[in-house]
Amino acid sequence: MQSSGPKVALVTGGNRGLGYGACEALMAQGFDVILTSRSEAKGRESAKRLKARFRALDVTDPKSVSQAAEYVKREFGRLDVLVNNAGILPDKGSAFETSHQDLQATLATNTVGPYLMCQHFIPLMKINGYGRVVNISSGLGQLTEMDGGGYGAYRVSKAALNAVTRLFSVETHGSNILVNSVCPGWVKTDMGGPAAHRTLQQGVSGIVWAATLPDGGPSGGFFRDGKAIPW
Repeated sequence: MQSSGPKVALVTGGNRGLGYGACEALMAQGFDVILTSRSEAKGRESAKRLKARFRALDVTDPKSVSQAAEYVKREFGRLDVLVNNAGILPDKGSAFETSHQDLQATLATNTVGPYLMCQHFIPLMKINGYGRVVNISSGLGQLTEMDGGGYGAYRVSKAALNAVTRLFSVETHGSNILVNSVCPGWVKTDMGGPAAHRTLQQGVSGIVWAATLPDGGPSGGFFRDGKAIPW
């Protein structure tokens, strides 16, 4: 049974780019949004511009994730939408050139972080019998699209993130908690760069689609612009 009042959404890496755009779009739809960011200064500035709530959160730190979950439970008693957006892309060259440090850091942020977030925040969704988890993945993580090479750590982290989506979608089957991966496409952000061919609004639209799926919607899928794409 869903509670009355605005739905509560939490977005990781919300201080810029797709995360900021997702916060803005969800707020426009009436969500009570918690913008989170590893950088407290940048996060607070972004939240102030949007008039959103703010919470400092480092998804690579289990203690930080646990404390954020405790905060949400204390303040709201539930969570309706989780957007696992925080991510890094430190390597662009050959997989042979990816450093051990870059590989570890990328997996920690892009894969382990969302895994920890699901572990801590999906139980808050179960309280209310409703939840939407959106894992921001990438076409670079598609096993069917690995021919381009490069971006080794990033590709591996996003392919593994898709496995996280599948795992938690199975664990939540029948609970009205829908867990999906979304590829926003190549978007003009700090990460995507100026050569990207998609606008921020185009990238955000697929995220909002997955965050607002109706009861009985898909779970455990990989989507771009609301349409299923191969793993």
